[in-house]
Amino acid sequence: MAAVAAAPELEPERLEAARRASEQLVRHTPVLTAASLSERCGGTVRLKAENLQRTGSFKLRGALNKVRAVAPEATGVVAGSAGNHAQALAYAARAAGIACEVFMPVDAAVSKVEAVRAFGAEVHQRGDAVDDCVALARDHAERTGAAFVHPFDDLDVIAGQAGLGLELLDDVPDLARVVVPVGGGGLASGVAAAIKQRRPEVSVVGVRAEGAPGQTIADGIAIKHPGEITTPLLERLLDGLVSAAEDDIAETMVLLVERSKLVVEGAGATALAGLLAGAVEAAPSGSTVAVLSGGNVDVGLLAAIATRHETRVGRRLRVYTRVSDLPGGLAGLLAAVADVGANLIDVEHVRDGVELGVRETGIELTMETRGRDHAAALLDRLRAAGYDPAELP
Repeated sequence: MAAVAAAPELEPERLEAARRASEQLVRHTPVLTAASLSERCGGTVRLKAENLQRTGSFKLRGALNKVRAVAPEATGVVAGSAGNHAQALAYAARAAGIACEVFMPVDAAVSKVEAVRAFGAEVHQRGDAVDDCVALARDHAERTGAAFVHPFDDLDVIAGQAGLGLELLDDVPDLARVVVPVGGGGLASGVAAAIKQRRPEVSVVGVRAEGAPGQTIADGIAIKHPGEITTPLLERLLDGLVSAAEDDIAETMVLLVERSKLVVEGAGATALAGLLAGAVEAAPSGSTVAVLSGGNVDVGLLAAIATRHETRVGRRLRVYTRVSDLPGGLAGLLAAVADVGANLIDVEHVRDGVELGVRETGIELTMETRGRDHAAALLDRLRAAGYDPAELP
């Protein structure tokens, strides 16, 4: 196949120049093998661990390239972001010695807001979604003269993100398919441009997250409207564009922690979620690389997702039942739990809003089990002991 020209403004020389200019600050992130994932997907699957990048995401690549382009004249930069672009721009601005202000959604993850401030940027939390923050940042730039840095719809930013694709070409000789998350399209456009120019036979597939902005755990790619620059690039360069469901993204985040020991945010897990759910197939030969684009996940959110996963796979069981409200009534229930070897996490008395006899109290138990079979055995033991356990979500 002939090489594909992404756009005159994204010629190979420009992409290589952006990569070289940032190589002192950008980490060349590893491509990891994943035998268990390969087995599940029916082909060789590898992971581009961009969650290990400085500032925790691929965004640093584009931010550094943009700041390099504007720094000779600009005394400050401003952007709107859910967090990753904000962190990257703050880092890049600090390295260049210029001021940085960012607009973030009011419900942005606390950890991301604090990280941006730690890099020396001023944070304004306004707006309900990334698009709102981008509009606020653009208006602020017009009023103050600061250089506006779009999170994705900017050729300098896209050229910077292309460095990830260039690394894949260098590191994976048998590269056959790249699966990349798509929000505004800056990463996907850059990666596809780099790869298609040198290896047009390699397919590049984008994966979007289902769910509206503010309603998905993949907040980093929850964009209301695609970019004016990125849209035609994606239409030209991508070999496919599919969606990943919220539940699949959440399960993928837990799987990466358990199997690969990688902490990845929702947006970062979206590409692999598309592979695992079958929305994208692994290449029949050669390596399929899923891009893990970021790892800046709020600890509380990750804990909630992990707890939900434990419940889904039967390793965490919540039940409601009734016991005698007399001395020893609860002890009998707990003895039945101990007989089966379940680990008791929490006990709560429930006396309001439920039907109870005069000498009864409601009890909610939260327990750790060894899986679905063990959980079923526990429920059977409680029934055999005379209780009527109702499983809770």
